[in-house]
Amino acid sequence: MAREFDGGLDAGLLSPVRVGAPVEEAVAEAAWLQAMLDAEAALARAQATLGTVPAAAAEAITRAARAERLDLRSLALAARETANPVVGLVRALTEVVAAEAPEAAEYVHRGSTSQDILDTGMMLVCREAMGLIGADLMRTAEALAVLAERHRTTVMAGRTLALHAVPTTFGLKAAGWRQLVLDAEARISAVRRSLPVSLGGAAGTLAGYLEYARLEAGVTDPGDYQDRLVGAFVAETGLARPVLPWHALRTPIADAAAALAFTSGALGKFAADVQVLARTEIGEVAEPDVAGRGGSSAMPHKRNPVLSTLIRSAAVQVPPLATGLTQCLVAEDERSAGAWHAEWLLLRECLRLAGGAAWTAAELAGGLTPRPGRMTENLALTGSQLVTERLAAVLAPSLGKVRAKGLVTWASLTAERGGLPLGQVLLDLPEVAAHFTKEALDELLDPTAYTGVAHSLVSRALTAAPVDSPEAR
Repeated sequence: MAREFDGGLDAGLLSPVRVGAPVEEAVAEAAWLQAMLDAEAALARAQATLGTVPAAAAEAITRAARAERLDLRSLALAARETANPVVGLVRALTEVVAAEAPEAAEYVHRGSTSQDILDTGMMLVCREAMGLIGADLMRTAEALAVLAERHRTTVMAGRTLALHAVPTTFGLKAAGWRQLVLDAEARISAVRRSLPVSLGGAAGTLAGYLEYARLEAGVTDPGDYQDRLVGAFVAETGLARPVLPWHALRTPIADAAAALAFTSGALGKFAADVQVLARTEIGEVAEPDVAGRGGSSAMPHKRNPVLSTLIRSAAVQVPPLATGLTQCLVAEDERSAGAWHAEWLLLRECLRLAGGAAWTAAELAGGLTPRPGRMTENLALTGSQLVTERLAAVLAPSLGKVRAKGLVTWASLTAERGGLPLGQVLLDLPEVAAHFTKEALDELLDPTAYTGVAHSLVSRALTAAPVDSPEAR
């Protein structure tokens, strides 16, 4: 018998990078619903603090504002008739409050508007999700720091345009990954600290809040009340205070989009490098060896680089989604008919994809296995070719820069085509033999002795102050 299909369930079948990650629950629809209810309850408490809503009513609203007490699917269906989920939420919350404290029901959503509640809820969801992302980025950075320190002198071929270039060290490569991750964490943390409440009323003037305050408590100074109301709402939610209502001024969303896009790209660079280094013919690193992971449906011998693949999938998806969020800055009038509505799903996807990538990256960095032996073997593929830059520089004072480079280029091509050691070809040239013994030339052509300041660069990276610390500013 066929199973009944639950069309409303998003189990993550097509988005494995975020499946099981903590961020998945943090941005689930139930979490968004609870965040909006938290915004409603915080608003009621803020108004009660100022004496414009009875304290007992605010307490009743807070008790009732629990997602499990509402029907999520019914709210979703109702949202189709109003273009946003808050209208149905207010109706449902009012019914729950009325059933327990009838006198408090009229104070639900007092003077508010849908966008204040949804935007504030959205910021609460972002704060929770970005906290998880930031923590995973720090775990990733800590694991990469260990690799950088341990392998600061492990020489490997540096590659440019996919080919061997000059030697580098695996420690410097790991330090580079770590720096990108720290840059991402700094951006996520900065945005998280600046996420604001939304409080503007129907058209950004707070007129509804002020009118109820005048009628309920005889407020006569609108400016003072507005200032105190926003302050009380900030205190109740723990979010930041905006300069202006931002219904049509979408800086917070654009900032979040930019931070999430950078984060996914930074992690994507790490993943792309791991994929290259894990190739069969390179084999310089291996992903964590977990039983059953990486299997192929057709080829029993394969162990695919699953973690880096998942991270890279998020890195490809988040930037275009973030671009969509940035386009939502083009919001007409005081409230947008469509641009605001387009943000919700785009932001949720950015959060859970970037969050899944960060969670996955922490596991990848913590279990990544470098293979120094293979790095040494691969150096031998081009051997002394990796230090032709050095040789040309050493010969330049005697032969001139142009002549030295031309001679080394000719010798390199001759050695490659003839399968000969570069040193042998060079010693057959009188211009070179006049300046070098075989031993001196061999020393000069040793790839492991030409890593520049890789060692000190690793030290610098590992001891540098965090990007957003006072010491770094």
